[in-house]
This record gives sequence, structure tokens and C-alpha cells, in this order.
Amino acid sequence: MRYPVNLEPDGKFILVTFPDIPEAITQGQDEADAVLHAADALETALDFYFDAQRTVPTPSKPRRGQRVVELPTSLAAKVLLLNEMIAQKVRPAELARRLQVKPQEVTRLIDLHHTSKIDGIALALKALGKTMEIRVV
Repeated sequence: MRYPVNLEPDGKFILVTFPDIPEAITQGQDEADAVLHAADALETALDFYFDAQRTVPTPSKPRRGQRVVELPTSLAAKVLLLNEMIAQKVRPAELARRLQVKPQEVTRLIDLHHTSKIDGIALALKALGKTMEIRVV
């Protein structure tokens, strides 16, 4: 998941915004610093979506030459899992029942700050009738 980022000079700083995730706003002293802060701002903004159990918008196609911030693979997988749970209206307790695990295990799978094995996320998606595919491009 590669989110396009807008970098705009704002006085002495570079303002950073994301067209797809309006909650992610930060700044940097120069372009390199702004891009560094952009990744943190994006991950922090995703917390709002996860806490509110809201669908995380998928990234739009970047314009030619537009910078992007790529989510780490495990975080992108968690976003896909949360979005699928919301789409199917499956609560964590129901997913835990389907997986035959304790509800806390599912809670950890959709916790952005908990390190989860990609296999666990793939199993959860399978319990939702989906298959996770990994490709090299």
C-alpha cells in the first residue's frame, strides 16, 4: 500500500498532507525531513481508523512524480484485515470464534502496535473467506 503524499512549502517548513488520509498532517524542515515525518504521520492517523473501527481508505494512484509513503507489509496486511472485517460486519469476538482462538488474539491481530505474524493475518482473512496473495513486482 503506497499512499501519495503532498509536499507544499509553507514558510520555513514543508507541509505534508495525504489526499487519501486527511487526518495525516505533519511538516518537515526540508523535503527529506518532511518525507521522514510523513511515514510517522500516516501510521499515527491509521490509529484513528482502527480505534473507531472505520474503513481505511485505499491509496489513490499517485500523480506523475508525486512522492509516496509505503506502509510496512505487516501494517498493510492489518489494514486489509480490518477493512474486510468492517465490510463483512464481523466483530473481533466473531472472528475469534471462527478461528477457535481467544478474542485477545484477534484484538492483537488488529492492533497496529502489536507485532503479528503474517501467517496469523492470512488465517484470519481465510476465516473471512478471503485469500492473501503476496507478489513481487
